[in-house]
Amino acid sequence: MLDTNDGRMAGPAETITGPQTLLFATAVGIIVTNLFAPQTLVGLIGPSLGASAASVGFVAMATLLGYAAGLFFLVPLADLAENRTLILRMLAAAALAAGVATMAPTAGSLLIVLFVLGAACSAIQILVPIAASMAPPGEAGRVIGDVMSGLMVGILLARPLASLIADAWGWRAFYGLSAAALVILACVLAFTLPRRRPAARSSYGALIASLFDLLRDEPVLRRRALTAALVMAAFSLFWTAVALRLAQPPFDLGQRGIALFALVGAGGAVVTPLFGRAGDRGWTRSATIVSHLVLICAMGLAACTGFVQAGASWGPMALMGLSAVLLDIGVTGDQTLGRRAINLLQPKARGRLNGLFVGIFFIGGAIGSMLAGIAWAWGGWSEVCAIGAGFGLAALLVDWIGGPE
Repeated sequence: MLDTNDGRMAGPAETITGPQTLLFATAVGIIVTNLFAPQTLVGLIGPSLGASAASVGFVAMATLLGYAAGLFFLVPLADLAENRTLILRMLAAAALAAGVATMAPTAGSLLIVLFVLGAACSAIQILVPIAASMAPPGEAGRVIGDVMSGLMVGILLARPLASLIADAWGWRAFYGLSAAALVILACVLAFTLPRRRPAARSSYGALIASLFDLLRDEPVLRRRALTAALVMAAFSLFWTAVALRLAQPPFDLGQRGIALFALVGAGGAVVTPLFGRAGDRGWTRSATIVSHLVLICAMGLAACTGFVQAGASWGPMALMGLSAVLLDIGVTGDQTLGRRAINLLQPKARGRLNGLFVGIFFIGGAIGSMLAGIAWAWGGWSEVCAIGAGFGLAALLVDWIGGPE
């Protein structure tokens, strides 16, 4: 039986400060780059390891799928084990996996290593609940939004950073530098991260079994995780395939040009705190619907660039850039509001709730990455955008069926 007492962390309460918020935001931003870098590197990794065009999406999928596995089987330990020690051990494993990725000889071996790397990077979802638990009363949305800003900046900068590094030294260099960054981050957190020991007393088996109970008993969790999975699928689909589209006419971009384009999407991160505050004001459902409409609009604009194969590229490039910003705004809004909602459900199960929520939406992301290569080989860019818009419409349908939370 799962004994959680009152669900509070052992030890004195601590209110998060500005520097601590910045530390949490920076930490999650550094870690998350490993999850999305493969999306822009597939054009280099695939040919260098002999992967076909239809299978390159599996490279981007492996890290996301590993991340989801870590969320289901490692993050729940945050409700059982001392959090700082757990985070440091996961970061050490991530650094080791990133180092091994620099030497992977085949596509199969790289997929295994990236899966392990993704699982270890799920330490992000232990850091975010710690920050939420330290928020002053009534300000959980603000703190989550501020930390999520770092997460979204890391997601959006992962692609241009990886492209620039790969352009200069090859794709393996990205993982070497990532391993070094993770080691440095672990050293910083070892001296600055507060100790958080959960009051729960249970076996690991009972803890994992309780995930099914939480999913069954919390309709808000089911709804928010489903819409997050749908928008994450659209996000991963777009960013995995857009590098292939930008290499074609009329864009004809190399890795450096693709890196610069990926910077455009970083503008979407500035709205993250705004969505957190909207949730604090009780506008969760309306803001969520707006997020999904923005995502559908983004896919429509992106589809228009698929019909341009020659001529001046500045017009299609501007349209593609606008679609990238709108897509990132839509995804950021849904995930920030969803994360706020599930962090308010059961404080004693915050680690497991976050593990379930993020694990489910990263399964969506893995599916989107996998479909990118298949859709590209089957119908090209237009097919990619049509599938992405379909994910957005499905999220709107969930909004309509679910009603107010």
